[in-house]
Amino acid sequence: MKAYSLGRLLPTNTSEYFGPRIVVVVLVILNIVGTVRSCIHIFAPDSGAESIAGMDVTVAGGSNAIALLAQWGGAQLLEAIVIWAVVLRYRGLVPLMMLIVTLEQIVRTLIGGFKPVTSAHTPPGAVMTNLLLPICVLVLIASLYVRRRFRTPPAGE
Repeated sequence: MKAYSLGRLLPTNTSEYFGPRIVVVVLVILNIVGTVRSCIHIFAPDSGAESIAGMDVTVAGGSNAIALLAQWGGAQLLEAIVIWAVVLRYRGLVPLMMLIVTLEQIVRTLIGGFKPVTSAHTPPGAVMTNLLLPICVLVLIASLYVRRRFRTPPAGE
């Protein structure tokens, strides 16, 4: 088994993960935050729009923003459920989930750049995306690494 491989993104063995354990720990931490965030968007009366992000939801269309955030929370919860399934049962797909989490941060950064949120203060999601993107990239790269004890030496060595 090579030290690094893009083949780790779609492995044939989805039950075992051979990369660094810290990657799984980081994915679990990210997913705890993601699960909580999605539940806030779904269940908070204002979906967190005003109470957390500082958006004025009393304006015309404010209830639509609340509804859209709740629907986004539903999509986030589905992603979190898939990640929990990977962490608990299909660990071989951890690198794929790190790719998805990383791409989500990239997409959020790009969209936030040309469609910024207007609020009383910078929403925590915007701050977290800027912090998480480089961390996710590094963890994604690490997830493609195979720990030494799982590498097969080439024939003849």
